[in-house]
Amino acid sequence: MIIGIPKEVKNHEYRVGLTPASVRELASLGHQIIVESEAGSGVGFTNQAYQEAGATIAQTANEVFAKAELIVKVKEPQPQECKLLRPDQVLFTYLHLAPDPEQAAGLIKSGCIAIAYETVTDARGGLPLLAPMSEVAGRMSIQVGASMLEKGHGGAGVLLGGVPGVEPAKVVILGGGVVGINAAKIAVGMGADVTVVDKNPYRLNELDWQFSGRLKTVFPTFESVEDLVIKADLVVGAVLVVGAAAPRLVTRNMIKKMKPGSVLVDVAIDQGGCFETSRPTTHAHPSYVVDHVIHYCVTNMPGAVARTSTLALNNATLPFVLALCQKGYRQALLEDVHLLNGLNVHKGHITYHAVAQALNLEYKNPKDLLVA
Repeated sequence: MIIGIPKEVKNHEYRVGLTPASVRELASLGHQIIVESEAGSGVGFTNQAYQEAGATIAQTANEVFAKAELIVKVKEPQPQECKLLRPDQVLFTYLHLAPDPEQAAGLIKSGCIAIAYETVTDARGGLPLLAPMSEVAGRMSIQVGASMLEKGHGGAGVLLGGVPGVEPAKVVILGGGVVGINAAKIAVGMGADVTVVDKNPYRLNELDWQFSGRLKTVFPTFESVEDLVIKADLVVGAVLVVGAAAPRLVTRNMIKKMKPGSVLVDVAIDQGGCFETSRPTTHAHPSYVVDHVIHYCVTNMPGAVARTSTLALNNATLPFVLALCQKGYRQALLEDVHLLNGLNVHKGHITYHAVAQALNLEYKNPKDLLVA
């Protein structure tokens, strides 16, 4: 199979779809890999490293998209990339289609087969291709929040861990999944006063045991969320509804009651965000202020630590890339229900129910399309 690795074009996105080590694995099995020039330079992978691993270097994205049967990326295809996709071409990347009708329309029009990292599942009910970036984003959210709380960034001037005689910052984490657990790990480690909110009583019990009582756990009601948010110095939005738009848990009225200089970090912004006042931002302009509260809503947070993120993501995606290349997309999807769950668009049809529902589009059963 011919595999194409274009250079990411989203603002301040330095990650790359495949590392030289991954390319070597694929090349050893007889597959042809075409890498756009300097695609990995932002994370220290030179053209020479890719060539030594067995790849061919292309000078433009157009050349990569024109020749490849399988495109492996990191971020969702931008409008100019959607126009380069063609019928029967397979795209394997993060998509986050539910809040993005423009991208969905572009993929439908292209006729491609689009498999989303974020909806691929595993036997334990987890999301193995979302988890690595959720781990990164969760840990980053506390780093970013601590920085934004500094006066130089417009924050209240609060040190996350406090000092002896001065109480620590109050950190509220909405969601106890992979993002929330990793955010809690860093926040607790920095000495903050941490509360995790989750609607799953079993998860709250797990968190209580895991952290040996070093954080508080709260079941979400409108009242409990409001009470926590208005007293918080830092709120991390870490909620997820697989494949669907994130619920808006924090209202504008709650935000108006927050302390001036407090910080909201919306990790759920890829799925539309969980704060009513959230809007997507970039690493170039990461934050804005609403009602004296700092909002950090960067849609590709892990891109800030691009090398760590690229290596972690490749560890998770490579087995699926190998399956797609060795078996072809149709057989690979039909033989692995977990990979099949990643299929979001198939030759002009939406094949993921939550996406179809969010965008008010017709849903098609993926198995029916694959065996037709």
